[in-house]
Amino acid sequence: MSPPGILALIIVSFCAASLCATAAQVTYDNRAIIIDGKHRVLVSGSIHYPRSTTQMWPDLMKKSREGGLDAIETYVFWNAHEPARRQYDFSGNLDLVRFLKTIQEEGLYAVLRIGPYVCAEWNYGGFPVWLHNMPGIQMRTDNDVFKNEMQNFTTLIVDMVKKEKLFASQGGPVILAQIENEYGNVMSSYGDEGKAYMNWCANMAQSLDIGVPWIMCQQNDAPEPIISTCNGWYCDQYQPPRSNIPKMWTENWTGWYKNWGGKDPHRTAEDLAFAVARFYQLGGTFQNYYMYHGGTNFGRSAGGPYITTSYDYDAPLDEYGNLNQPKWGHLKQLHDLLHSMEDILTTGNVSYVDLGDSAFGTIYSKEGGSSCFLANVDSGNDKTINFQGMNYTVPAWSVSILPDCQNVAYNTAKVSTQTSVMVKKANVAEEEPNSLKWSWRPEMNEKTILLGKGDVTTDQILDQKEAANDLSDYLFYMTSLDLKKDDPVWTHNMTLRVKSSGQILHAFVNGELIGSQWAKNGGERFVFEQNVKLNHKKNTISLLSATVGFTNYGAFFDTAPSGITGPVELIGYRGDDETIVKDLSSQKWSYKTGLEGLNQKLYSSPSLKWQQDSFPVNRTLTWYKSSFKAPLGTDPVVVDLLGMGKGLAWVNGNSIGRYWPSFIAEGDCKLEPCDYRGSYDSNKCLSNCGRPSQRWYHVPRSFLNGNGDNTLVLFEEFGGNPSSVNFQTVAVGSACINAEENKKIELSCQGRQISAVKFASFGNPQGSCGSFVKGYCEGSKDASSVVEKACVGQESCTIDVSEDTFGSTTCGDDIIKTLAVEAIC
Repeated sequence: MSPPGILALIIVSFCAASLCATAAQVTYDNRAIIIDGKHRVLVSGSIHYPRSTTQMWPDLMKKSREGGLDAIETYVFWNAHEPARRQYDFSGNLDLVRFLKTIQEEGLYAVLRIGPYVCAEWNYGGFPVWLHNMPGIQMRTDNDVFKNEMQNFTTLIVDMVKKEKLFASQGGPVILAQIENEYGNVMSSYGDEGKAYMNWCANMAQSLDIGVPWIMCQQNDAPEPIISTCNGWYCDQYQPPRSNIPKMWTENWTGWYKNWGGKDPHRTAEDLAFAVARFYQLGGTFQNYYMYHGGTNFGRSAGGPYITTSYDYDAPLDEYGNLNQPKWGHLKQLHDLLHSMEDILTTGNVSYVDLGDSAFGTIYSKEGGSSCFLANVDSGNDKTINFQGMNYTVPAWSVSILPDCQNVAYNTAKVSTQTSVMVKKANVAEEEPNSLKWSWRPEMNEKTILLGKGDVTTDQILDQKEAANDLSDYLFYMTSLDLKKDDPVWTHNMTLRVKSSGQILHAFVNGELIGSQWAKNGGERFVFEQNVKLNHKKNTISLLSATVGFTNYGAFFDTAPSGITGPVELIGYRGDDETIVKDLSSQKWSYKTGLEGLNQKLYSSPSLKWQQDSFPVNRTLTWYKSSFKAPLGTDPVVVDLLGMGKGLAWVNGNSIGRYWPSFIAEGDCKLEPCDYRGSYDSNKCLSNCGRPSQRWYHVPRSFLNGNGDNTLVLFEEFGGNPSSVNFQTVAVGSACINAEENKKIELSCQGRQISAVKFASFGNPQGSCGSFVKGYCEGSKDASSVVEKACVGQESCTIDVSEDTFGSTTCGDDIIKTLAVEAIC
């Protein structure tokens, strides 16, 4: 994305398993992707394999197909697969081949965004940091060192996919591949070398002979036959740069990512559906949701910096793989309708009608029939539109779809699918679910701090990427200082001043912590300054720098400084008007990567001793360990870390990522409901002000031992109290419907039974989910009894919203009758 991005597409008819078993010829024209001679309108969704577990993949694919997707798109993560040069890892949730085969098994196509730059709010944009440290390298430009490494990795991925016969031309699911990523957004910063690099990327990709088209997103000058595509909130106005290529949208942002200290972003189902319908109304061929399932930034994969461990993205499938209703269901209805119109959308004649006053019509026609779209792009006013001799009421900021150009089958602003209210439930597997028993260990190695001994020594301050090579978030910068009594800087009022861009700094002098500081606004540089007491002899200064993900986007993002940038200075204040500065930057500095507990693998080594006595709280740099029973059932599991400061967490040796519940989302949130009308951006419809940016952390069930004890290990950096830490499950607590008459609606508790009906009314009920009230007219039958009979005790139920079901009303012909239901799961 222009900010980060990943591609998701919806293909207007999905691939049957039999088709995927046969080699397919994939081409394109100015109207469609053509697969074995059939013109396709494609709907796709981004799912990134490292952000979920292999056990989640089949369920995610099944729900994607049921949601109306034709394809799954994923990036390929270079730093995950080649963590050290020429050392590769495709195991576990990095098993790209298994991921693609899982897509194929579910009868879906795949779009492979090799990049290998991905952005994606991923650490360092997906580049391995060892690249940065290669002599003579300049990234993403016409530089032979970089191009050689990029070509090596790209070729590796292509050869791997070819070997497994996974390109559509070989009978596999991969119908499109991407080279580079949003380079057009930054290319001008690289001058002529940037243009040369882009052309080299295109030629290199074409030379790999994969048998399916290549795409470049946000690259309008991509040479033939590369397909240029659009990314953004809305791409209806996008015009391909060449007349012979289809109109494609590789990233339709379903929500937005979240930062530490940031609020929760939300994009409504109505606005997202409006963007999709408008795109296809104006000739769109291929559309991909970024993200369809966001998932979790396990380990240290989150970049940014300051991207949270959750990558939920307000996607149609939430972080845990649950249906995010109503978004999933409202889009499914749209996808099913588009699929039914595929032939006429891709091969019919098209005419556009400006109906005036922000209203627009589109007619797709061919022998035997026509299909129409009516759009009202006014952000405030509903419109009555006279179209082909009939009047249609089209709500503000919406699109109505008329498959027969007469009857409205779908309107993007009218949501008739359920809203699911998700709740956290206590871990009933524990006899004492509210009190885990803890042991602990101190982190600090006194000898390291007191003696300042590290692994590397230089006469300068090193960038953290160079010194630590991304092996850890943590790097010690250590030096010693002999101060004589006559040193000019010596006073009774001295401070240590450090300029840093490493996000977090802990400073120790002679083994004592003198202070900690972190950037408040997403990794901006900051200056640490604290009073210090020194001796007239050797003094040791140890600075622990901690990163929270390296920068992942922008021109020359790879060169952004990290860690302590310097100078490091000792400041002596004499009275009110005299300051003496002693620059320590060019002294001998020793570096040590990581922490003792990390090096000893405290998170997975059962033989090491832990202290069992009363554990300390609010203590910096401390390890905590506890055992727990896996929650019963199959609902997704989270651990509530409220009360902790910041650190890292593991379950049974598996990293569940960074935690930081002490970082509160600052600012004001509007109390009124989010208005879907009008253009969306990431600052609209924010919530969660005054609360932790992230309190709950996903624990995949594949990380758990179903029978017996499980181990939770926390490394606490700032100081916290683990006494409130507990495990919970995530499930649907209640399900609501508010649908107009003449609709068939489904109510579901997603695997659990509907236990009760809290509210039901057919007529003109008012309010929203959780606060419904009856209106002045109702059906003659008791709506609650009707819904209870149909639904209670069932996992799901279908109801015909009509007077036949609920009885006649006295609402009058001018009232659109609706059914409102709130059911308890």
